[in-house]
Amino acid sequence: MIDIAYAQSGAAPEGSALTSFLPLILIVIIFYFMLIRPQQKNAKAHRNMLAALSVGDEVVTSSGIFGKVTKINDGVVVINTGKVEIAFQKQAIQSLLPAGSIEKI
Repeated sequence: MIDIAYAQSGAAPEGSALTSFLPLILIVIIFYFMLIRPQQKNAKAHRNMLAALSVGDEVVTSSGIFGKVTKINDGVVVINTGKVEIAFQKQAIQSLLPAGSIEKI
């Protein structure tokens, strides 16, 4: 009976605004913890890896080229692939390999 009174008056019962936004709020929280936060952690780990990069490190580029770092300038890294030295942007370094990995390939 009380529902009919609210329906006739056009007024919404208290708390309905919160309950209608609750699913949306939960979806945003789930997206943050499932998608956004892990991506931010990966980006931070990649930035730290690039900052710690030094001459002699063995790396893999985002294009799949294996090599040893021979020179590091501001935003450029020169990699020796065994036959050729190639210059890459520092952001193109995807991962750091353990020492001695290139000889095993």
